[in-house]
Amino acid sequence: MGETSGIQLGVIGALALSVTSSVAIVICNKALMSNLGFPFATTLTSWHLMVTFITLHVAQRFNVFESKSFDTKTVVLFGILNGTSIGLLNLSLGFNSIGFYQMTKLAIIPFTVLLETIFLNKQFSQKIKLSLGVLLFGVGIASITDLQLNFVGSVLSLLAIAATCVGQILTNTIQKRHSVSSTQLLYQSAPFQAAILFVSGPVVDQCLTKQNVFAYSYSPVVLAFIILSCLISVSVNFSTFLVIGKTSPVTYQVLGHLKTCLVLGFGYTLLHDPFTDRNIMGILIAILGMGLYSYFCTHENKKKQSGDLSPSSLIKDKETTPLLSVKNVIHQDKDSFEVMKSNGFTNKDSLV
Repeated sequence: MGETSGIQLGVIGALALSVTSSVAIVICNKALMSNLGFPFATTLTSWHLMVTFITLHVAQRFNVFESKSFDTKTVVLFGILNGTSIGLLNLSLGFNSIGFYQMTKLAIIPFTVLLETIFLNKQFSQKIKLSLGVLLFGVGIASITDLQLNFVGSVLSLLAIAATCVGQILTNTIQKRHSVSSTQLLYQSAPFQAAILFVSGPVVDQCLTKQNVFAYSYSPVVLAFIILSCLISVSVNFSTFLVIGKTSPVTYQVLGHLKTCLVLGFGYTLLHDPFTDRNIMGILIAILGMGLYSYFCTHENKKKQSGDLSPSSLIKDKETTPLLSVKNVIHQDKDSFEVMKSNGFTNKDSLV
């Protein structure tokens, strides 16, 4: 009973940290980019990852956590793919309308469900699919404004979706396969993620903004917000790995759309962004979808724990990790990592 309560508190704490830090960094970065005119998002992300690694390195030296090395090839490919997905998402935003970019983010959930069903043999009940549909519908109403299409933007969006889905699945799989914590995985992979973005970031930003990050005039206020953004990013990056490790990639994406709704609400409250009846209706529908998702996951968890499910239905994993989980019962099949490798997948995660 005490162990279950500890797991509950751990999951709730991870979710709360993820939501709080993500909303904080969005507000900070919006002030930095919109109000102070610093548009170099990809380069800023590389600085985030470098600060995250330095912070974790200092923590490791003071024995806050124990470093655990594992397959170097896995770590390198994981870091490179993670950095690539961030760059692709930023490029997708640059080459597409805001509406199409939001559609790209919404598409991550159904693509993740599809990949987990095909390659990890997971089952998703009709109720879970229905709740996810309600959630996506609500977020779409709240956030999508226009859907202007172009060939380059569409290709970039597809690549971004694929990289993000595979990465978030592998974040969960690697932690279980190699028995590493979220902190250990982030510590091992952060240098490679930072390196690829540090090299590609200025080029991507130059392509998107027509400005050179090295020629920018850095005022004390801009530097202060950059430092603040980097400090908050440590919590964002840590909580991303923590949530995916404790729950699942799909639950993490559901949580991401909760953040979208909160950001819209904070933007209206604190920054006086335009807010319409459509935004309010979309947010309410999205919250309903999240509630249904958590309820159905909790209900299925209880059925599974009490043995009400048929033996045949227990052969495959279920997607039953609610936002406020009673217990994380998802365990990857011991061969799932090899199954994904045999089907052409490599290793990484995608950060916010």
